[in-house]
Order: sequence, then structure tokens, then C-alpha cells
Amino acid sequence: MKATQPNILLVMADQLAVPTLPFYGHPVVQAPHLSQLAQNGVVFDSAYCNFPICAPSRFSMLSGRLPHAIAAYDNASEFPAAIPTMAHYLRHVGYRTILCGKMHFIGPDQLHGYDERLTTDIYPADFAWTPDWLKGPAFRPTGVSMRPVLEAGPCVRSMQIDYDDEVEYRGAQCLYDLARGPQDRPFFLTVSYTHPHPPFVAPQRHWDLYQDQDIDPPRVPPIAYADLDEHSRWLHVAHAQDLYTVTPEQVQRARHAYYGMVSYVDEKIGRILSVLNETGLDKNTVVVFCGDHGEMLGERGMWFKQCFFESSVRVPLVVSMPQRFAPARVSAHVSLVDLLPTFMDLACHGQPPAPVGPLDGSSLLPLLTGSEQGAERSVISEYSSEGVCAASRMLREGRWKYVFTHGLPPMLFDLVADPDELLNLAGQPAHAPLEQRLHARLVQDWDPATMHARILASQRERLFLAEVAAASAKSPNWAYQPFVDESQRFIRGSGTAGPTSVKSRARFPYVEPVLPDKTGPATD
Repeated sequence: MKATQPNILLVMADQLAVPTLPFYGHPVVQAPHLSQLAQNGVVFDSAYCNFPICAPSRFSMLSGRLPHAIAAYDNASEFPAAIPTMAHYLRHVGYRTILCGKMHFIGPDQLHGYDERLTTDIYPADFAWTPDWLKGPAFRPTGVSMRPVLEAGPCVRSMQIDYDDEVEYRGAQCLYDLARGPQDRPFFLTVSYTHPHPPFVAPQRHWDLYQDQDIDPPRVPPIAYADLDEHSRWLHVAHAQDLYTVTPEQVQRARHAYYGMVSYVDEKIGRILSVLNETGLDKNTVVVFCGDHGEMLGERGMWFKQCFFESSVRVPLVVSMPQRFAPARVSAHVSLVDLLPTFMDLACHGQPPAPVGPLDGSSLLPLLTGSEQGAERSVISEYSSEGVCAASRMLREGRWKYVFTHGLPPMLFDLVADPDELLNLAGQPAHAPLEQRLHARLVQDWDPATMHARILASQRERLFLAEVAAASAKSPNWAYQPFVDESQRFIRGSGTAGPTSVKSRARFPYVEPVLPDKTGPATD
């Protein structure tokens, strides 16, 4: 390992809404570990995902490509093994690459450049969740509904707590093992939690951090169905909001649980950062924290994600290595596809090898060092998964957000004058030249009709494969099954090393064995 080649620790949370974090301005939510990371790091105030739902967002981030370029259309799109990822690139320049936690890979390749995975995934790896636009927005392959909101509250245990407790343990143990092992290669470790993804249930201890009267209501109250844009109407039906009544008390309870879930995952992240520090690995490790997408959390009466409103499409992003980057706030628009070129810049001292294929992101290193001032960057995000019926895309540039969905009127928002996105300026004569320019930029590499046809064709093929698999007793199960090698961790009956030697090697920091000053029979 080159002395200046830093380790990279990528920590992810799932469905974490930017407005709920204290270092983005929330006055109530308690996230002390992330707040400390932000205080010592570079905080990006305008970071976006490139697809506001789990799997395509992560595929896009890992590959550095926009979703349409890798056919990442929904949560049942295969992530092909032939697409290079940040893990491949970092392995190529000498890194050991390890994944712990959620990544939602679809298809038989469950590593995508990682040398090893420490846990299984929490969601299916097959085509079972393929959308069907021909059936309209009420087709719900994942069974999504308003039940998570209506059933919100504290709990003793949940599937997601089971999962994240394991991610925390495996991630911490991995750092201990890395610290105790030979320091001959830098590492790229991804620790990815499933909280605060719904259902809205929090451990009692974290629920009790908040009082009911302290839970703030959504900034924007529910908008009548007749006044919604068509994309939001689709989601209203897709989330079964037409089948359930949600009271203000239930909204408050769901937000209460969500705040507890944020505190829960903050505690998990704090544990990983604590181990990093106590082992001394922090001295040469860049810590990057991000989310895969946001959560509407009742804003406008909407829940979950799948749209381009800020609570859904923005993500938290913090980069921390105080020895190298001074704490700062960055206002430039950035997105998750920027992480791959950033990591390669960090790994290769600003002189990475040429990528083997096109990348859609650009390195954040100039923003981290402060050498890029007043940067005019733009961001693209796409959506074509369940809940909608047509391909859609968003462009964020300057103060403007432009949204276009195939077959629907566009939307244009001035986020400086209208941060709650309540006034659609599209179609107004005063903004016609701006709208034309933004539209031309949005469709220059993405033809709406062509993309719509490709997505329908992909759905048709995968729905057929899912039907065949469901009818077969021997359908493939691609879900990752982790292997734990216990042959070296504990004392075994073979080999030349005695029990004392094994225990000594496991002690950290290592202590040289005390040699006997007298001869006699060896004992352990």
C-alpha cells in the first residue's frame, strides 16, 4: 500500500430524508454521531440521488453512470456483471473491497467488484418486483400501501432491527480484523444500513427520545387530489392512499417513529466510527456518508419516495478526513454518480487511470479542497419504477428544477423563491426561453419516447421470466448467502501454533509475548 493511499469507508443509510437531520437544520431530531461527522467534514447542501428508489439509485452510484445508461429502470432490473463499478476500479489500483449490508443487487452477480460480502441482503435479488405499466399505478408488486403509516409506533424487535444489528456487528468486526491484519493494502469498506426505511417502527428506547408535542408537522399540508400533478396522482393510487384514511395523529405518530429510526441508525453509525477511531484506522481513512434517496414523510400528503420533490430526491452527503479536508459547506449541485470519480481521485492522488468506459459523474475533489469556487454544476435524476406509468426525468441547474414525464406537461420550479415547489412555472411566457433551454439539456441524451418503449419491453421480458420462475420448483435464487470462515479466528486442534499464540495474535494492539526466563514445561 502506498503510504498516502487512504482507506475509504462508505457508510449508507436507506431512505434518509435530508430535512430531518440536525446538521441540515432540523431542531428536534437527535443524531449526535452524524452531527459530529458533519462538524468535522465537508457537508454537501445540494446533493441528489440519480433515481429516487433503492436498487437503481445504488446501481447508478456504484457504476458512476446515469440509470438509463445501464438499463436500471426499477427495483427488479438486473445489474449486469459486465458493468464496471467503483469496487472494480478500486481493486484495480490495489484496494481490498468489502461490502457489509444492503445493496439490493438484482441478478446472479452478487459481488459487482467487491472481494467479499459480510451479510446477505434484505430484499429479493430476482425479478419478482417488476412493475407493469400496462396495468396502471394500482399494480403493486411490492405490496406497498399506507399500512406503515397507520401502524407506526414503538417495537421491541423488527426484521429491519435484526438486519441492522447484524450489519453493525459485522462492520465493526471487519474493522477490528483489518486493524489486526497486515497493513499491506488500503481498504474500501461499504457499511450500508436499511434504516430509516419504512415500516415506521422504532425501538422503544429511541422512540422515547421524543415527546409527542415536539414532533413537527409537515411543512406543506396535504394537497387535494384534484390539484395534484399527474405524477403525484399516480403515486396517490400506487401507495393506496385512495383506500386508506390517514389522520393528523397518525401522521404525527409516523414522523415520531421515523425520528426514532434516524436516532437508531445514527447510533449504529456511531459504533462504526468509534471502532474506526479506537483502532487508529481513522488516521488514514476518508469517511463518506450518504443516503440512497429521501422520504416524503407526509409532505404535500405524500409518503415514501418515487418523485422528484426535494424530500424524495435529495440525499445527505458528508465527506470527512480532517487531516486533509477542512470542514466546510458546499452549495454546488452534486449527485451520487460523482462518488466513483471522487474515490479514484482520492486513491490515485488526483491522477487516476482513464476509465474503461464512459462515466456520468465528475470528481468532488476540487470542491473538497476548495479549489473549485462558485461551481456551476447540474444534476440529472430519473424515475421509471413502480407507481408511475411513464419514463420521467429531472434536471437541477442553478436555482431551477425542471421535470419532464413522457406524455405529461412539464414542471418548472424556482427553488430559491419557491423552496416548497408549489408554483409550477412551466408554460408561462416569461419563462419560455429558460424552459426551452432546460428541456433541450434534459433530452439531449434521453429521448422520452425511446426510453418509454425500452422500459415497456424490459418489463414485458422480466414479467415473463418472473412468471416462469414462480411456476417452477427449481427457480433460481440469487439472494446472497454469506460464508463465514471460522478456520482462523479461534483455537483449532491442528497446526503448529499453540493456543497462547492464537490469543496473542487476536489481541489489539498487539503485545509482544513475554519470554520465560527459566526453562520448564510449556503450559498455556
